Amino acid sequence: MTEPDFETTQIEAAVFRRLLDHLMRERPDAQNIDLMIAAGFCRNCLSDWYREAAEQRGISMTKDEAREAVYGEPFPQWKAKHHREATPGQLAAFEAAQRKGLP
Repeated sequence: MTEPDFETTQIEAAVFRRLLDHLMRERPDAQNIDLMIAAGFCRNCLSDWYREAAEQRGISMTKDEAREAVYGEPFPQWKAKHHREATPGQLAAFEAAQRKGLP
């Protein structure tokens, strides 16, 4: 695979910023477990990928720093405002999704 050109990188970065804006500000009601059930990834996955990408570029980043970059604020603050405990139905759906091969 070749490296993307500058314009492609800029477009991808804009899409990523829009995704974050959508997930963090427009749809904080969509719980991480719901994202995991439906898509196989969640906000925490995005922060892990963000940290991994930074480290591939030689930038050291902690898990908390990556989460703050993705969530737009310290994770405990965002969690206190938006996180709800998973329901038994959500947990069952998550387990079923994992049995189907989702992460």
